[in-house]
Amino acid sequence: MSTALLAVQTLNGLQLGLLLFLVAAGLTLVFGVMDLINLAHGVQYMLGAYFAVVGYRLTGNFLFAILIALALAMALGLVLEFLVYRHLYGRSHLDQVLATFGVILFLDEAVKAIFGAAPLALPGPEWLSGSIPLMPGLLYPVYRIALIVAGLAVAGLLYVLVNHTRIGMLIRAGASNPAMVSALGVDIRRLFMVVFAFGGMLAGFAGAMAAPILAVEPTMGDNLLILAFVVIVIGGIGSVRGAFIAALLIGLIDTLGRSFATDLLKLVFAPAAANQIGPALSSMLIYLLMALTLFIRPAGLFPAHRQ
Repeated sequence: MSTALLAVQTLNGLQLGLLLFLVAAGLTLVFGVMDLINLAHGVQYMLGAYFAVVGYRLTGNFLFAILIALALAMALGLVLEFLVYRHLYGRSHLDQVLATFGVILFLDEAVKAIFGAAPLALPGPEWLSGSIPLMPGLLYPVYRIALIVAGLAVAGLLYVLVNHTRIGMLIRAGASNPAMVSALGVDIRRLFMVVFAFGGMLAGFAGAMAAPILAVEPTMGDNLLILAFVVIVIGGIGSVRGAFIAALLIGLIDTLGRSFATDLLKLVFAPAAANQIGPALSSMLIYLLMALTLFIRPAGLFPAHRQ
């Protein structure tokens, strides 16, 4: 286990964790405030990447492409809330799962019809190209550093928004006791629209920022959605702080586990046995963490306290 590899994989884990946070933050707010299971949240991550590709083709500028992706992702969130999700409030979770799964199928096929099934690429900005030395002999891409910084900046802005603004106060109150918020005269439908549009914008931003380092293709958000659900289960439904901490834990554990589990097992088992057990165990680590969290704290590490 080299120090250089540990440093690189730690940064990769932070990067994955922050992408997960951007997706899981919106998902946990939608689930916490609206009591809505939205399986199609990963599709909004995928569409954010496609919107960024479209924006880049139109403008040739990466920053403009990101802004276009944010605007379109928020608009899509509003459209989906108006056409589909507002009809699911108060319905059973099974109805919500079936309806949102239908949204996944529809939007996946729409993307394939418009863009094709072949992966697309989004060039990163030239001013973030190249690498920086982390230590002698170790270079790390500048864009990946920028992605980590952007994720931390959004997390900080989200903290201020949720904890120090009136809309944030209403969101926190809605996550704790939506019936009381409605009884106090707050337009709960408008609050739901704001939360849903904001959650969609966060997911779209994550997809747009990930597009230069990942292949932009249909279903690219499916695996990330599974990890996002693990994040909100561990962090606590409705808790942005819980989503942030849990996302970083999941990102680091998943990345470091896949890199070093086999080497660590060789300290205990024979090399042949470690080579067989390591890959299987590394893919299970985050789910073992989720099971342990549910056993110790069934509501998650930092749940929104419902009354």
